[in-house]
Amino acid sequence: MSALSPEQRGDLAEQMLPTAAHLAVLVHGDGGPEDIAQALAGLDETQKNALIVVLAGLVDPEQPVGKALGWLDFNEHGALTVPASWSEPRSVRDLAPDADEAVDGDYVDQVAVTRFVRGFHVDDLTDAEFLEAVKQCAARGLSCADIDVLRRWERKTTENRVNRLRKQYQRSGREFPDLGLKGRVLTEAEVIAIRERAAGGATDLEVAMSFGVNQKTVAEICRGKRYAQYGGPIREPKKVQHLPGTRQNMCGHGDNSLAAKRKHEMGEAA
Repeated sequence: MSALSPEQRGDLAEQMLPTAAHLAVLVHGDGGPEDIAQALAGLDETQKNALIVVLAGLVDPEQPVGKALGWLDFNEHGALTVPASWSEPRSVRDLAPDADEAVDGDYVDQVAVTRFVRGFHVDDLTDAEFLEAVKQCAARGLSCADIDVLRRWERKTTENRVNRLRKQYQRSGREFPDLGLKGRVLTEAEVIAIRERAAGGATDLEVAMSFGVNQKTVAEICRGKRYAQYGGPIREPKKVQHLPGTRQNMCGHGDNSLAAKRKHEMGEAA
């Protein structure tokens, strides 16, 4: 597809969309290997490459692998039809191999960083400039999600780039800078796993130690106060039992008050 112009690649991808939808329907149970082979038989190499791109575009990279392949999990006899590792809470993005990219230099254009923090248009920042901009935004109380809103980016753009750079720093043996972000940003898969473990009987302290967060964070996640946009079982609030607060009970003349009980006992004795 590299020899095609952007317009030609777009037209070809649009042309392959019905074929991609047809393959998805076949794989999800409406056909077999012969049907799939027949659907691919008339395609040349360029069309197949375009088809692969379209099929990849139909997958949400942020969803857990188990959710993406959940429809494959068990057959009609209750037997697991996929490897147990596919049920792990990692996202599709986390499963993808990281590109072996070198980290940019350390030079930072402070003018570009300032324009970024103030929400003005800037050209692509280097890795070092991006991290410095995130650090300055965090000092103003902004989270990764807030930066996405500030820059009019798609959701989790900042978080994904920060995580990608953290891995690159680790691979190169460099110390990743402290950005001052409020707590560790959890993925959707981690949030769902935390809620499911807590609902299964694990204590907040046990869950907190497993995921590297504090106990208060786990409690707020389980109650839906944090990451309300993600799924998983939400903990029901504790029911508070209120005692009767009428004037009779407050003054000691209610049916269950001590004075009423003594009066009842005296009546029985008489």
